[in-house]
Amino acid sequence: MRSDISSAAVVSLSLILAGCNAGASARGGAEQVGAGLGVAVTAPLDDLNLRRQEVPTILLQAEANPYDLRNLNQCRTIAAEIARLDEALGPDADAPPSQDGSYMSERAADAAASATLDAVRDTMTDFIPARSWVRRLSGADAHSKHVQAAIQAGLRRRSFLKGVGMQRNCAPPAAPAGFVPRQARP
Repeated sequence: MRSDISSAAVVSLSLILAGCNAGASARGGAEQVGAGLGVAVTAPLDDLNLRRQEVPTILLQAEANPYDLRNLNQCRTIAAEIARLDEALGPDADAPPSQDGSYMSERAADAAASATLDAVRDTMTDFIPARSWVRRLSGADAHSKHVQAAIQAGLRRRSFLKGVGMQRNCAPPAAPAGFVPRQARP
């Protein structure tokens, strides 16, 4: 009888806390929409090339020479360069998923906020007649292609550096995540 009461109390407490978390997640999603609304509404400025996405210096360097090995003769310098690329590009495909402890309701709120902002952005850019031509004539299309090329060069450089780190028997993050360096021979 006592275990039934304590089980019911645990279930009730869990439901109450889940409800509190769902409310907090919804507020977080609303705040995310509020924070991103200005950027979504002014999206036509990107099409008119009046606002440009900045390309991080590390990606411009990777675009200029993705296979440069100057000053990268130690595992820690390779790892530092990969960390700079991770900061600009986000985590690599071999990185383990982050265990951020987020609840399903938080992920749903993030997805709903992103969908809302995408809808606002799409609606605002639909008002530009002949948008593709405007983007070409304003230079926004060329800049967008440059940004994508820099991102691709950064991805190539990060892969190349991880291969070099693996060849030099470096431990991750200077090598792919699953790589185990072999023991040094005496």
